[in-house]
This record gives sequence, C-alpha cells and structure tokens, in this order.
Amino acid sequence: QVQLVESGGGLVQPGGSLRLSCVASGFTLDTYAIGWFRQAPGKEREEVSCISTSDRYTYYTDSVKGRFTISRDNAKNTVYLEMNSLKPEDTAFYYCAASSTVQAMCVMISIHEYDYWGQGTQVTVSS
Repeated sequence: QVQLVESGGGLVQPGGSLRLSCVASGFTLDTYAIGWFRQAPGKEREEVSCISTSDRYTYYTDSVKGRFTISRDNAKNTVYLEMNSLKPEDTAFYYCAASSTVQAMCVMISIHEYDYWGQGTQVTVSS
C-alpha cells in the first residue's frame, strides 16, 4: 500500500523549532521529488519547500527562507522539514507530497502533478 505519513507537528512558542518527518511506504522516495505544503484556515494550500530527486535543487518560499531546511534520508525513506525561528504565521496544517514528474527544479512541478499526499500534521505557533 502506497502511503506517506507525516509526524512531528505540535504546539510551539514563537521562536521555537520543530522537525517534521514524512515517511513513505509502498514506494521509494529517492525517485520522487518531495514537496512540503501548508494550509491555514481560510487560505489556499501553499508550497513551503521542495527537494528534487537528485537533491541538487531545493526550493523555499520567501517567508521561510533561512528558517526552514528540507532534507531527505533515502536509507530511512524519509524526508524532513526542519523548522526554526517559528512564527505565529507559520501556523497551518502541513502536508508532504511526492511527485514522479521529471523536473530538475522541483518548484516548477504543479501541485496537480504530485502523485501521493500524506494526511498532514498540525503545526501551531503560539505563546
């Protein structure tokens, strides 16, 4: 069964850190581009970060540059999103997704080209 499972979300104070994990089962992540998306109440889903299949290219939306880091551990079939200096505006439901689209720059992959999605994990940044 093909599945993506996120974990690591929770409640954290502003300035705090969280590390989200996205574990794949039923397929190997190393042949897929991986994206992290988030959706806050009343807002559209936005792409936060992505990593290409070669790991040579990563993308971050402007609001998280310098604070978030995406990485993958192929041995564990897992992709991570390290989130530091968290702000209240980072509060959202976070999803990981996998795309088999061949594209050197994963930011060019349309949200509709992501084949598999996880169920999401809630991140709340509040004092």
